[in-house]
Amino acid sequence: MLSVRDGAKAVEFYKAAFGAAELFRLDSEDGAVVARLAVSEAEFWVADESPEHLNFSPESLGGGSVRMVMVVEDPDAAFARALAAGATAVSPVANQYGWRLGRIVDPFGHHWEIGKPVQEQRLHPYRRSRRWLRLQD
Repeated sequence: MLSVRDGAKAVEFYKAAFGAAELFRLDSEDGAVVARLAVSEAEFWVADESPEHLNFSPESLGGGSVRMVMVVEDPDAAFARALAAGATAVSPVANQYGWRLGRIVDPFGHHWEIGKPVQEQRLHPYRRSRRWLRLQD
């Protein structure tokens, strides 16, 4: 679950930036939000931070401790869409380590790497041998 300071604004940002669908949403009387979102088939939750439950947003902590990786068909377009919605570029989309990849930080302090593999990933020798054995059957 991503903790944020303004859940309602975060839900709208993720819809605009990533094309997220809102699958579930609970709004409390005090304005706090808990929502289940999906980008394609990847689901994630967003909620207003609740210090009383030890759930803090990156804004409260002075930074985050994780990065989300979003694999998309067109990293350049997805990156541009996130920037247009209000994200900030950390590193531009480029070919690196066998991936077409860029990194943004959203307005709530969460970091996202947006990309896709651009070359065939090498299989570990064990997995190669298992694959070869299956082909021999």
